[in-house]
Amino acid sequence: MEIVRNDDGTLIVPVAPERHAPSDDASEGGPADGGPADGDERAEREPSTRLLHPGEGGYDEALAEWDLQQNPDRPPVVSTASGREQAMAVVNAVASSPDHEVAPAVGALADPEASGEALRHVLVGGVHSVEDFAAEVAEAEGGEPLPAHEATKIIGEVLAELDG
Repeated sequence: MEIVRNDDGTLIVPVAPERHAPSDDASEGGPADGGPADGDERAEREPSTRLLHPGEGGYDEALAEWDLQQNPDRPPVVSTASGREQAMAVVNAVASSPDHEVAPAVGALADPEASGEALRHVLVGGVHSVEDFAAEVAEAEGGEPLPAHEATKIIGEVLAELDG
């Protein structure tokens, strides 16, 4: 099952069911009393997916994995100085846009591929990388740093627009 990115930035990620040790206790309704095999009933009740919101634990990693799913043959990401500068500008443009418009900000990029690579590089670095990137954006563009979950959400929107 693949990770799905919703329009609101949330991600639906597959979750492996918990594994439980077999029990010899016949009172649990196991095979000893003719009930279902151990774990069958629990596996049916456990969800096979989880909804992650920006800022939740594991979101940044899941977003990086979702991005990789979009183009699995893409070579490892490489961030260039000009790509990073453009990435900071596009994140700031989306964050400061009154209507949170992504398409015009992406359309204004001189080198969308380099910007996308820089943003992917940020995601691969995890939460601390996103926090550092948000601080760099604030320093370069002015204003207060975006919270990491907001920066991650914007990065995901920009990457979705670039890949769309």
